Amino acid sequence: MAELTFFYGTMNCGKSTLALQIHHNAVTAGKRCLLLTKHDRQAGAISSRIGLAQPAEVVTDALDLQELVRARIAAGDPIDVVICDEAQFYSPTQIEQLAEVVDELDVDVQAFGLLTDFTTTLFPGSQRLLELSDRRRSSRSRRAAGAASAATSTPAPWTDGSSVRGSGWSSATSTPPRWHTRCCAVRTTVQASPAPWRTGRQRSST
Repeated sequence: MAELTFFYGTMNCGKSTLALQIHHNAVTAGKRCLLLTKHDRQAGAISSRIGLAQPAEVVTDALDLQELVRARIAAGDPIDVVICDEAQFYSPTQIEQLAEVVDELDVDVQAFGLLTDFTTTLFPGSQRLLELSDRRRSSRSRRAAGAASAATSTPAPWTDGSSVRGSGWSSATSTPPRWHTRCCAVRTTVQASPAPWRTGRQRSST
């Protein structure tokens, strides 16, 4: 039975590297994979900071992900696993389409992304993934300052050497700023446990 799994964490915790590892292991096991990404540092690829990269389909705002997978399969290109990087930038509707890929096409979906922005506000795509995913797994990175505690908040951008608060880069901005990882004194913990349902996921009306 196929599942939708959401791997989330801060910048620099190895999400893209893990996505590429899962892709390598799946291909080694003889599975056919479709790689998707949006706003990656390397256009048209899932890439990691340690130099690994694999070509990937670029997700646009208008792309219907369920129809993409369905069309590939209908054209004789079987797909066993869909690996989605930078999933926080996908729209809630596209996340629902990924859930339909799992439920209706019986294809596993592995999604990787940030949970919140630097104001600790959930990305809309990540929020929908938390609501619809069958499994959720969190990863943590260490703070750049060398403190012993782990970073649990999404990095804040640097502009002219100062941390920007209250405003920042969005997916509509063409050039993202540089980022640094920070911690929050108060945070909410999301349980990394299977979703309580398997079928009949609730869709939004929009």
